[in-house]
Amino acid sequence: MIVCSRCGAAMNDSARFCSACGANSAPATQYSVPIQQPYFAASPHHPASKGLGQVFGLDPRIAFLAFVVDFMLFSGGALSVAASVGLSLPVLFFISLIAGVALGSLTYKAQMSWYGDDRDSALIKGGIVGLLTAIPVGIPALVWLPSGILGWLHNRRKQLVSQS
Repeated sequence: MIVCSRCGAAMNDSARFCSACGANSAPATQYSVPIQQPYFAASPHHPASKGLGQVFGLDPRIAFLAFVVDFMLFSGGALSVAASVGLSLPVLFFISLIAGVALGSLTYKAQMSWYGDDRDSALIKGGIVGLLTAIPVGIPALVWLPSGILGWLHNRRKQLVSQS
């Protein structure tokens, strides 16, 4: 007589399955096949392991700052003042490039510190914000508003979870 390793019930030596719980009495190495986890389940960077707010959201303060910087650089008034002063298109491009680099690096740091992004996600978001700011064309609020709202919802959910 042998004892079931799962439930402890007495079993016949020739029995393949336990009559009480149905567990396989054969040695595990004889019948088991190693199960490989899919690649995406093991990866901490897979989008399914994060929520929508974590993948596409910006910290609301950064989204607001990006909107304000973009508005200041490329509103109709700023462009007409720059043209009246005599600034040419290359100078405006250089100014927007400097603003893009500054805002991109600030976004990188803020996304890691305030928002909780990992290094790679923060670097990608900082690069996107910097690139969109460096393009010498005004970006509508439609770009910054959804990211800021997603970021606000993400931060709010983190607060509620931490309070529970």
